[in-house]
Amino acid sequence: MKRAERLHALSETLRRSGSRGCSAERLAREFGVSVRTVKRDLAALDNSGVPVWSRPGPGGGYGLAVGASLPPVSLSPAQAVALMAAVSAAPDAPYADLAAAGVQKILDVLDPRTRARAHELAGRVWVNAIASSPRTIRSALEEAMAEQRVLRIRYTAREGVTTTRDVEPVLFAATNGQWYLVGWCRLRDAIRWFALSRIERASVTKIACGGHAVHEVGEPPASARPVHGRGG
Repeated sequence: MKRAERLHALSETLRRSGSRGCSAERLAREFGVSVRTVKRDLAALDNSGVPVWSRPGPGGGYGLAVGASLPPVSLSPAQAVALMAAVSAAPDAPYADLAAAGVQKILDVLDPRTRARAHELAGRVWVNAIASSPRTIRSALEEAMAEQRVLRIRYTAREGVTTTRDVEPVLFAATNGQWYLVGWCRLRDAIRWFALSRIERASVTKIACGGHAVHEVGEPPASARPVHGRGG
């Protein structure tokens, strides 16, 4: 997760914690960083004008002042549950962590009656989602895609062969219940599809991608579309 994204997610976690607050140790565990990094991030939030409060001593921690929230949002209970279900069913999707934080932010500003009805309805929707890739791997893939930088991955193919490759990310694709990173593989000098579940390690290099475009992947199936499309 890029620092800017972590700062946003950190502020949302503090906001949801309310008056209880969160310890730096708990935040460090949740975001997979050191306590020192969390404290630097909290200072950065405070310096940028986010109303962060701190409480020293045993049982202390950090929180966000009341009032730092979204304006009221008008959704039906079913619409709210649809958002929850979509995010819960796809924990391995790109940017899933940010999506979950965004949905929670929306739920928090619903009127109390709608929120209560949404939570009741949500109890009638069960999800048995597959285990997602480690956060560190997904964060690296997301950052490389957004910044268009070369990824270095350790990948085990279906046949069991493990290789280390430099990949220029082109797109994420979901098909048959599996998420893939599609990119220009510098080892094979061609477009390749990499199942996220088989990526064992990933790091973002400082090398800029060479500009490979989505059309190089080929024509998508008739049923496929970008996530901003409505289909039809």
